[in-house]
Amino acid sequence: MSLAAARPAVLKIIEGAEVFAPEPMGVKNVLIAGDRIACIQSEPFALGLGADVVEIVDGRGKRLVPGFIDGHVHILGGGGEGGYASRTPEIMLSDIIMGGVTTVVGCLGTDGITRTMANLVAKARGLEAEGITTRIYTGAYQVPVPTLTGSVMDDIVLIDKVVGVGEVALSDHRSSQPTFEEIARITAAARVGGMLSGKAGVVNVHLGDGERMLSIIERIIAETEIPARHFVPTHVNRNSRLFRAAAAYAKQDGGRGRYIDLTSSSAADDPGLSCGAALKSLLEAGVPIGSISFSSDGQGSLPVFSQANEYIGLGVGKVDTLFDEVRKAVRDHGVPLQEAIRVITTTPAGYLKLPGKGVIQAGADADLVLLDAGLGIHTVMAMGQIMMGEGEIKRFGTFERDMLDALEKKKTFLKK
Repeated sequence: MSLAAARPAVLKIIEGAEVFAPEPMGVKNVLIAGDRIACIQSEPFALGLGADVVEIVDGRGKRLVPGFIDGHVHILGGGGEGGYASRTPEIMLSDIIMGGVTTVVGCLGTDGITRTMANLVAKARGLEAEGITTRIYTGAYQVPVPTLTGSVMDDIVLIDKVVGVGEVALSDHRSSQPTFEEIARITAAARVGGMLSGKAGVVNVHLGDGERMLSIIERIIAETEIPARHFVPTHVNRNSRLFRAAAAYAKQDGGRGRYIDLTSSSAADDPGLSCGAALKSLLEAGVPIGSISFSSDGQGSLPVFSQANEYIGLGVGKVDTLFDEVRKAVRDHGVPLQEAIRVITTTPAGYLKLPGKGVIQAGADADLVLLDAGLGIHTVMAMGQIMMGEGEIKRFGTFERDMLDALEKKKTFLKK
């Protein structure tokens, strides 16, 4: 049996793209074999194989960057703060692909009751079967955190998808108001679970608008033996006071092992707190680029509360805001692409311990994004498969086409 018959188009070549790995490499040709990057070189590849074996992707005039990692996505949907009708729907594959995201970390939020860990695992496995890489956090806002096995440590050690705990809510009127001791024990369990399994063992911490901000995290770092690297405080750009505190936190110890995560779907009123502007501000303040990440809070609820903390409205987080904010950092705020792209590639890949992700190098996973001259997303490749090309979705989720067809029928009906 010929190679072409056994493994059609198993090889792909991206020709003539300017590579940011994320460090600039110049114009290169990239050979992809199966789900991995096989070789990167300046010279054209002369393989002598037919088009049925080798697929050529034209990268000329485009920039090639690693596939994006979104470390905080409500893949089951989120919300519920306004009652049952305010529960946001599950995410679809195309919502993720359109944002250039090839790896997502799913989490539960306010609602750890009607949305369960078993559902979260199933959704993550479904998305991976559809073509992207997925991981999850065990837990939700509440303490004690909901788990699959009854133990944070057991979930991390025994369940392949679980890389840590989250999102645990602090300094928020929706939290369970956990104590220093409770958060310390959760983080200790995450740390040891990570050590035993070779995983990250991080705690993704939702920070609200409360006065205590990062105080419990800072106290745990100061008073226990738990390293700072086990905390990923998120939503730190939600208000100016928290943002300043987060910047000061991330600069301590020269930023080594300290991370802060900005939310691209943030509903903050201050334009200076948008991720793009905030990144520029953090870099100017001396926060190391390796301490900063962006995540989207995709498909999560963005509730609006009155000054009395009464629910008055709701928005929905979008995954495609993730690269939108990176693009703004480059275009509007002058952050070099090779720096800006790190916040959604190398930094989350590092603290989540995702080998083969967030870089372009031989042996790494073939998760790649081609950007056009205007930094628009042109092509998205996940594990060597083209999910989006020429700006068009090539692979939809299992039921998406049926849903789109049904929507078109509804539109036609409403026009009658």
